[in-house]
Amino acid sequence: MTKTERVLSQFADQARASDQLGSPFTAMLCRVLAARLHAGTHFGRRILEWEGDPFPDNVALRACGALHALARSGWEPNLTRVYPPNPTSETALWVAISDALQHNDAFLTERLDSPPQTNEVARSGWILGAMLHLSSITGRSLEVLEIGASAGLNLAFDEYRYELGNGRSWGPLDAPLTVECAWRGRTPPLDAPLAVVSRAGCDLRPVDPGNPDDRARLVSYVWADQLHRMHRVEAALAHAARRHRTVDGADAADWIERKLAVPQLPGVARVVLHTIVWDYIPAPVKVRIEAALAAAGAAATPQRPFARVSAEPDATRGSARLDLTVWPQGETVTLGRGDFHGRWAEWA
Repeated sequence: MTKTERVLSQFADQARASDQLGSPFTAMLCRVLAARLHAGTHFGRRILEWEGDPFPDNVALRACGALHALARSGWEPNLTRVYPPNPTSETALWVAISDALQHNDAFLTERLDSPPQTNEVARSGWILGAMLHLSSITGRSLEVLEIGASAGLNLAFDEYRYELGNGRSWGPLDAPLTVECAWRGRTPPLDAPLAVVSRAGCDLRPVDPGNPDDRARLVSYVWADQLHRMHRVEAALAHAARRHRTVDGADAADWIERKLAVPQLPGVARVVLHTIVWDYIPAPVKVRIEAALAAAGAAATPQRPFARVSAEPDATRGSARLDLTVWPQGETVTLGRGDFHGRWAEWA
């Protein structure tokens, strides 16, 4: 398979995934770009001759995010008119994209530098379940450290309200936003005491919720026909900005090594969290992170437990596997699975 064929295969794969995740517009956009992009523009050439592996780099969603940002900017009215909630067709969409490329080729090409950062807030529905389970088995308050945190929106998981299906809910009625995540199976205990005593995150490209340009960039990665997701992330960004919360700009291995070198408070469970980020981390960085986690686990005690919560893709398409490891025992259990957009969680 040539480089270009692999790029086109990634676009086709993303189109199928977008259909499955309820975004027909994103699926159509991926198919249009795969069929009609050419090397006559910097944007097209950069994509078709992508340096690196287009699958972990997710070049299709980079392209979709770039175009969505331009459509939202107001600089290209013809492009905005063919974006949701307006009706469109493949032909009309491509005509508008071609026209936009004549004026904003450089802007769109520069946007390809950034990997997608949706910071999907509904994934907090998985995180809540994992943290309730962790709290129930340790009986401890939590110190939460997240790698690949983007804007840190999921670090505020305990401050949101949740509608979990079958009449179940969690969180205050006056929460800044409500997450709807249908819990199925043997669900975590909703009555477990949950207290987060500190929270921190890092990202190579941190998003500042208080910065309008950063907020606009983050929202551009949300699929254009899923307005409920855009409204949810905007509410979470506003909440984080009011709290003056930011995440650290840092390499994940450097950051986690520094954080884990700080003595753990007695009576507090320290937990490292990552969701849909592991595939983006280079192998040498993963090795260092794993070593730091192993060392912290070896030093854990029943009074100072250490844990890892991960929600990452595996061979099962369309969802992520949610794993929990708790030291000093060091046992890893699979808690369940979650839909990539947080629409549901199936607990084991």
